[in-house]
Parts: sequence; C-alpha cells; structure tokens
Amino acid sequence: MATQPRAWQRMLSGRRLDLLDPTPVDIEIEDIAHGLAFVARWNGQTIGDFAYSVAEHSLLVETLFARLNPKAPIKWRLAALLHDAPEYVIGDMISPVKAAVGPSYGKLDDRLTAAIHIRFGLPAALPASIKRQIKKADRISAWMEAVQIAGFTKTEANKFFGKPDPSLIEDLSIRLRPPVEVRNAYTARHEELLANLD
Repeated sequence: MATQPRAWQRMLSGRRLDLLDPTPVDIEIEDIAHGLAFVARWNGQTIGDFAYSVAEHSLLVETLFARLNPKAPIKWRLAALLHDAPEYVIGDMISPVKAAVGPSYGKLDDRLTAAIHIRFGLPAALPASIKRQIKKADRISAWMEAVQIAGFTKTEANKFFGKPDPSLIEDLSIRLRPPVEVRNAYTARHEELLANLD
C-alpha cells in the first residue's frame, strides 16, 4: 500500500506546517524571519561576504513601498514586509525556474500567503491596487540589487526591471549582513509595524 509523501515541515518553533493545507496557527514570525534570513536572492550569485537574503530584500521593499505610498495604512506596509514570506519554506525561485515549474508553484505560494496574511491580521488576498504598489517596490528593489550586487549594467537592469525614479533610491544602498543580524532586524520591524497597526 502506497503512503502519501510527507508534505509538512517542522519549524524551529516546534510548529508543523502542512504545505498543502497551511493554517495560520502554525505560522510564527520567528520561523519566517529565520528562514528568510538564510534564503539567498539571485540564487546566491551576488558579490560580498554574505548572501543577500530574502529577509534583507523584504526590509528594502517595505521601505520603498512606504516611500511610494507615504499615506498608506501601516497594515499595507506590513503586507509589503511579508510579500515574500512564503519563501521561508519554499525558497526563492528565480523567475525562469518558476516558469518551468508552472502554475503549481503559484498555487502553493498563494495558499501560504493567505495563511500568513490571516495569521497577522491582513486579508487573505490583498486588494489589487496594493499588490501593484508592492510589486512596483519589488521591481525597484530588484533594479537596485541587480546593479549594486548582481553584476547587471544599468542598461540591463532598466530593460528587465524598469528605470526607477532616482529620488526614491538616492540615499539607499544594498546591505549585506550576517543572517542573524538580518533575522533580528526583520523580526524587530515586524513587531514595530504590528504595534502601530491602525
């Protein structure tokens, strides 16, 4: 008799997260922060002594979202911080790999996103306008990463990610830090945003 393959992962918090049917009660910010701090963006193909993590990227996206939308409620800034949170268990696949895997990756990501959002008081599905603004911040972050640490020329980055408004990024730079430092910064920012929710 065939047995079902294991579809859950045990987290450091002790939670057991079912990837096929994730529930909000099995999600902890410490697990998300820890996982994201050790997941490398760009498949690790970046300069520096530390990988550029998804946690670091998420902190930058939240900053950029706030600059693009200075009057947005705190909950949408929280959504921006959590925009890649599912990657704490499914990793950061580059776009060509996502295309090769097909729609099943998107469905898995959507299920995890909904559970994470509910866990932290956000709607399971974000309004389309907010998703667009987070995606815009995400693309600006990708442009910065491409140019500053991933070896792209500005011309290449402009082609793939769009040229950002220089005033949005002139005082920002990519930071490469040890995972434990990034993990702590991510957790602290999450707590700060939660404490100021409207």
